[in-house]
Amino acid sequence: MELSFAAATDVGRTRDHNEDNFLIDKKLRLFLVADGMGGHAAGEVASSIAVHEIRDAVYNNRDLIDRYRVDHPGVQAYEILQVLEHAVQAACGAVHARAQAEADKRGMGTTATVLLVAGGSDHLRGFIAHVGDSRVYLARQNQCHVLTEDHSLMNELVRRGKLNREQIETSPYKQYKNAVTRAVGVYGSVEVDTFDFDILPGDRFLLCSDGMYAYVDDTELPKQLAEGDVREVPKKLVDAANTGGGHDNITAVVIRVGDTTSTEHTARASDITLKLEVLKGMQMFRYLSYKELVKIAAIAETVDPKPDEVIFKTGDPGDSMYVVISGIVKLTSGDVAVAELARGHHFGEMSLIDRSKRSLTATAAEGTRLVVINRKDFYDIVKREPASAVKLLWAFVQVLGQRLRKTNSDLSDALHGDKHGLETEQENLFQD
Repeated sequence: MELSFAAATDVGRTRDHNEDNFLIDKKLRLFLVADGMGGHAAGEVASSIAVHEIRDAVYNNRDLIDRYRVDHPGVQAYEILQVLEHAVQAACGAVHARAQAEADKRGMGTTATVLLVAGGSDHLRGFIAHVGDSRVYLARQNQCHVLTEDHSLMNELVRRGKLNREQIETSPYKQYKNAVTRAVGVYGSVEVDTFDFDILPGDRFLLCSDGMYAYVDDTELPKQLAEGDVREVPKKLVDAANTGGGHDNITAVVIRVGDTTSTEHTARASDITLKLEVLKGMQMFRYLSYKELVKIAAIAETVDPKPDEVIFKTGDPGDSMYVVISGIVKLTSGDVAVAELARGHHFGEMSLIDRSKRSLTATAAEGTRLVVINRKDFYDIVKREPASAVKLLWAFVQVLGQRLRKTNSDLSDALHGDKHGLETEQENLFQD
């Protein structure tokens, strides 16, 4: 899966200087966009410091990244995310120190949106570190997804339900439309959003500043990122933004992941796509956005138990939930068959919220493929992503509520059946 990429930046139609910066390091497969703020050219200084500090910090850890590229078993994805987080923190400290040293630059800061592509040629993974209101777009299978969360006042008001996006232009808060709630360098440290995800053949990415995405049409972007020579795509996007008004500096970095006819690549892409589709169809994940689903998929592993292989047995400690991608799983209690589960069904979900032992035995009835979500990884997401946690737990309560109602209904039917059977036996006795 080869990468091709290009970038363009422009001052726009209303600004007198460009405070945006970008950086592409081909060898590191590192892509950055930074949108500076502070006025009097201080924003330009902040964004320039940030992209170079981040690049240098990542470069200093290139041995770790290279080992991950060759699928070194000792390197975990979270270690790469730590490298990116520390790199952004280093940039934050450097920008803040410069601002404290020069009075005319006090309060300067910048957004920082980073995409690192790592892994072997047959297994690419994306690592994102993000602060501010620049964005990463993913175009996949003719659909467009924003992989980052805007750290802006407007987005925070929308997220809290104070207004919807259609009301922004008429809102009394409109004058604060460009205000960010997090920035690199305003303080000595900053909270950094990080996550990793699988990259598929044919994926297209756009990293851009807010001066670009204000003019992005989500329905058209997949086509725009896929057509023509990649070197021309950023220029066309910048031109479109200027045509639309060019109210701010405009920066676009475009990355294409090559399509491949490799059977192995195609199988893996199908596997990841199927995993996302199955998770999306589950009631437990029904409220999650695509970005949130990608994060769940990133912690989920795929396993292939053989026919008649026991997945877990009664009394085993429970630490994972399973989802059936294909095949059949039989649940039994002793010698009694309890259920047969096909694609899309999940089992063992109580293990995500408690440490109780398994009450049933699960066995693969035929060639089966399962998605496994470990409780520890699930807890990590719940702790890091409060908005996702609320959605997950609300859906979880609904699932448990439905099961409780069904159990009550079954119990009620059983009780009524026993009563009817007793009355029939009494009638027969009197007849005899």
